[in-house]
Amino acid sequence: MRIRRFNPGEEPALFEIYHSAIHLIASRDYTEQQINAWAPAVLDEEVWANRIRVINPFVAELEGALVGYADVQQNGYIDHFFVSGRHPRQGIGSALMAVLESEAKRHQITELTSDVSRTAQPFFAHSGFQIVEQRVPVVRGVEIHNALMRKFI
Repeated sequence: MRIRRFNPGEEPALFEIYHSAIHLIASRDYTEQQINAWAPAVLDEEVWANRIRVINPFVAELEGALVGYADVQQNGYIDHFFVSGRHPRQGIGSALMAVLESEAKRHQITELTSDVSRTAQPFFAHSGFQIVEQRVPVVRGVEIHNALMRKFI
């Protein structure tokens, strides 16, 4: 596995990772209505591409295919953290988290935060994050429970 920075043009592959992670993995913790609101089959491609370029994630590449991606912002916020639903439990998430922590330390960031789905909360807890607050954001008119989690590094 190789972890590297995202390259422009990879936005559609990252959408597939995002979509599969939610539809194949998070679906065990959320209703079909919540899953479809969170990750509809089609998003505005330009809006998606712009979002990905802004967050400038790291990507995980396995045998030439992108299988996960995650970002850490200058304020320590992890906006996206997704592993393909077709590649769960292969150490991809752990490898991405290690890179994010290394990047944070390199930029002298001492605290990481993220709004974490029910599905990902055990992984984040195992990585040293603690729940700060349970939240219920509304996405496309549907409540989708998550938690603000934090880790001091």
